[in-house]
Amino acid sequence: MHDLVVRNGRVVDGTGAAARIADVAVDGGRITAVGSVAEAGRTEIDAEGRLVTPGFVDIHTHYDGQVVWDPALSPSSWHGVTTVVMGNCGVGFAPVRPDRHEFLISVMEGVEDIPGAALAEGVTFDWESFPEYLDAIEALPRLIDVGAQMPHSALRVFVMGDRGRDHEEPATAEEIAEMRRLTAEALRAGALGFTTSRTINHRDRDGNQIPTLTSAPAELWGISEALREAGFGHLEIVSDFGDLDKEFEIFRGLADGGDAPLSILLVQNDQSPQRWREVLERIGEARAAGHDLTAQVAIRPVCLLLGLESSMHPFITCPTYRRELAALPRSERVARMRDPQIRAALIEEHQQRTRGMSGIVAQSFHKMFPLGEPPEYEPRPEDSIEARAAAAGVAPVELAYDLLLERDGRELMLFPLANFTDGDLEVIREMNLSEYTVPGLSDGGAHCGVICDASYPTYMLTHWVRDRQRGERLPLEYVVRRQCRDTARQVGLQDRGTLEPGMLADLNVIDFDALTLHAPEMVFDLPAGGRRLVQRADGYVATVKRGEVIYRNGEATGAMPGRLIRGPQQA
Repeated sequence: MHDLVVRNGRVVDGTGAAARIADVAVDGGRITAVGSVAEAGRTEIDAEGRLVTPGFVDIHTHYDGQVVWDPALSPSSWHGVTTVVMGNCGVGFAPVRPDRHEFLISVMEGVEDIPGAALAEGVTFDWESFPEYLDAIEALPRLIDVGAQMPHSALRVFVMGDRGRDHEEPATAEEIAEMRRLTAEALRAGALGFTTSRTINHRDRDGNQIPTLTSAPAELWGISEALREAGFGHLEIVSDFGDLDKEFEIFRGLADGGDAPLSILLVQNDQSPQRWREVLERIGEARAAGHDLTAQVAIRPVCLLLGLESSMHPFITCPTYRRELAALPRSERVARMRDPQIRAALIEEHQQRTRGMSGIVAQSFHKMFPLGEPPEYEPRPEDSIEARAAAAGVAPVELAYDLLLERDGRELMLFPLANFTDGDLEVIREMNLSEYTVPGLSDGGAHCGVICDASYPTYMLTHWVRDRQRGERLPLEYVVRRQCRDTARQVGLQDRGTLEPGMLADLNVIDFDALTLHAPEMVFDLPAGGRRLVQRADGYVATVKRGEVIYRNGEATGAMPGRLIRGPQQA
């Protein structure tokens, strides 16, 4: 008798092969048969009329703090994700000296918009070294697997102290050697790789640029020697791509030899909307020369979600709002904002909000859209606040104001920050069809007050496979392969991502016709009452991790088969 049999499902096995009707048998946490299974299972799932896919593998998350207090690693696990990889963008919580806890919290709060109070209360810091951090993670029960990467910001300050935050101070040869030694130590303990950031957009909560911004090529290459010597490990880097020649010189040096695959975060921005094409061309040239480079790309616009409970909305910097409304509970705030005098004051003050990112967002009504329920991430130009206001004969600022008050102040507006220059998702489709890319950038666990993209796997299935109206869709088998096998292989996980005998029994049973992605909502369930945006879905009949059912119809079963992943995993 098998431990588990999933029967008569439409199996999309993650290899890219055509879907087929089959059974999947599981024993000892591994898949033992895919096809016609005669023997019964101690547990059986009737998957007739349902999709059966591998568990999704999300390689770009920021659960480095949440991993300590949340065994579900939600919302990722709500969307069929059975493996997450954290420690991206060079930020994390180890290694750390006892007097640097607050500094690492400030970096994570500033770069990833995770409430500092929640991190201060929830992150125990029962560790100093990276191996001790892994031990602390491993000691906790969890639903799904988690892998960790060595973050450069934490490493640099651990080795260099305050000099590591000074962009005028290069690391010495001795300090580079020590960073290489500690990275090698982390790899031996189970780190999946090393990550860094070179973007001016990454700042701590006080606005200071992160320690790694100006790290010299010699420092990066020196650290990467640890991966080359180990013969494994994934490198991830964030860049502004200001000087492509300089950046690709660094990238090629990091990926030299092919032992350490390097992934680079890539989006389209409005200021240089064709730069992403140039980057992919450079990646192609580097690959032809033997360098293992890949771009991590998004599967929908990088969107700010504007609302009264969010970190940003058109009136958030207005003096009247900050002075009289910001501290009020949402229901009281909404009641006050319905007062005609308050409304008139805020609309008048809004005209002066033109400085910085919040000012740009506040005035850009042509790029601001009602999100709706179910949410629409590929809105048409005529759906913008500006266009709707023109059709209604009102000022855009007035329409935006009134929309914010809908659903008792829970309404959200969409502001595409990247990947939407042309007003549709054709750029994203083209990026995702490139052989030089993998899906990434979900940022699960991060940007708690303004972005909610951990739902990427569900969106890939609903929008790109089933529902898209404004252009071509993507094949089901291709989409499943991309977010299962391809992402797993990128970070050295050969034991998951496909439904084949011998692989980990991580899988989803999905009612594809009923699969529904709901609008994000703000909840206050972080430590210290911290807020975060979460997004739920209907249609996941079951999610299985290592042969154990962890969710049935969206409800957790109480099973905790998840583990810490220590190093690359062989099939």
